[in-house]
Amino acid sequence: MNETLKTLETRRSCRKFKPDMITDEELEAVLRAGTFAPSGKNQQSSIIIAVTNKEMRDQIAEENRKIGGWDEGFDPFYGAPVILIVIADKDANNGSGTYINDGSLVMGNLMNAAASLGLGSVWIHRAKQEFESEFGKSILEKLGIKGNYEGIGHVALGYRQTPVPQALARKENYIYYIK
Repeated sequence: MNETLKTLETRRSCRKFKPDMITDEELEAVLRAGTFAPSGKNQQSSIIIAVTNKEMRDQIAEENRKIGGWDEGFDPFYGAPVILIVIADKDANNGSGTYINDGSLVMGNLMNAAASLGLGSVWIHRAKQEFESEFGKSILEKLGIKGNYEGIGHVALGYRQTPVPQALARKENYIYYIK
């Protein structure tokens, strides 16, 4: 089996990360892979915000925790030292609505690239709510990002603290053929 197919079959979400920061080379490779995700009419409607600053990472985790309704002290990013936030322009493709699909493909590329490098990752929701809030809007303003953006998701990224689990059996009737 080729390496790409092997990565796609063995990637699993990680919910326990080491506190160690990943290397700049690993981060850049994952980010670059995200930029090559397919997008409607090649509009590249997504933006990736890479958060490696611990203070900001912790602020985002706290906002995410509040939105999720978890108890104080819970870390919805499971200790990952890096958060990659994908947002997408709702007005891309003349508002044709592919921005969520575009952003989701970026998320997939980021997570598969991470797995190919031996890194752990997990998709964390609530980016939509974060970037509808004043907290999220202030992040975009500080970064100089203007436009009609919606949060698609977060990729918590880092070194795994636990081994990659085996895949569960695939469900029956997953694939149907029309020949």
